[in-house]
Amino acid sequence: MFRLSTEQKVCEVGGVKFGGQPGEYPCVCVSSIFQKGDKVFTGKRKEGFDEVRAKELLQTQERLTAETGVPGMADIVANTGDEFKRFIDFVSENSSMPFCIDAWVMKPKLEGAAYCAEKGLLDRMFYNSLTVWEKDLETEIREIAQIGVKHVLLVAFDQEDQMPSGRISGTQKLLDAIEKVGAKFESIFVDTSVMNGPATAFCGIANRMIKEKWGFPAASAPSNGSYMDLKRFKDTWGFKGWSATDAALESLSAFFFHDMIFSGPMAGATRILPAVAEAEAFLATAVFAETKQLPKDPNHPLFKLFPDFVEQLKTLA
Repeated sequence: MFRLSTEQKVCEVGGVKFGGQPGEYPCVCVSSIFQKGDKVFTGKRKEGFDEVRAKELLQTQERLTAETGVPGMADIVANTGDEFKRFIDFVSENSSMPFCIDAWVMKPKLEGAAYCAEKGLLDRMFYNSLTVWEKDLETEIREIAQIGVKHVLLVAFDQEDQMPSGRISGTQKLLDAIEKVGAKFESIFVDTSVMNGPATAFCGIANRMIKEKWGFPAASAPSNGSYMDLKRFKDTWGFKGWSATDAALESLSAFFFHDMIFSGPMAGATRILPAVAEAEAFLATAVFAETKQLPKDPNHPLFKLFPDFVEQLKTLA
């Protein structure tokens, strides 16, 4: 049920490992900071941000990682190269977490990547992302390869085929472009494009297909689905009701062939990381029932949160 026949790649970004067979390494939660609407902005973005609050967000996520065993990364969202410089400096100076640079268009992403190269941060950064809808994809691949980017996220989708199979064709298109340019990257992992909450199931299925075909670590952004329903569910059940659906979707995704999830604003880490930790312990126990093998990561949530149960499992191996 859980073992994949293809040899699985394990990527490492800034000391955080992810990928491999299900249950070996916990799903990584990538939380957004400096995104549109982030409460670190008390006025307009150009007026700066609340550094105390931003530092608290980073420290809280790092504390939760230490407590739960769920690795955290920061998704740095910016609109311009100058914003990236400020935000990258702040995150790298106030946190030891790996991070990605995230922008809608190519130019600021390239400027952010070049700044990471200048600052010696390429081991700690992954590029978010190469997409099937970028009109000048080959130029973008060539540019990031010249910059020296090591870790790259591919966002795979096929508008003509919105079933899981479309994520396979989308991935192939991106890999073909990388091969055509002749670029080489240390790590490649794939985001299978969330359409809405329940359709995130397509991502889990596609992730398994991708892991079976190429062995790549696989991801998606369940938060894109849950935040689509924020107003509707808050109006029905209040914030706590909506937040329960959000945590459920993130943790279900973590269980279902996700090596990484983009888990929404970092302010939500206090509900997301514990939920994902429970899901990862659940998954690791299911894998143990099938393989009699415990996780490879010594800080896995199963070990962190349920040490007495682990000792019982060892007697059954």
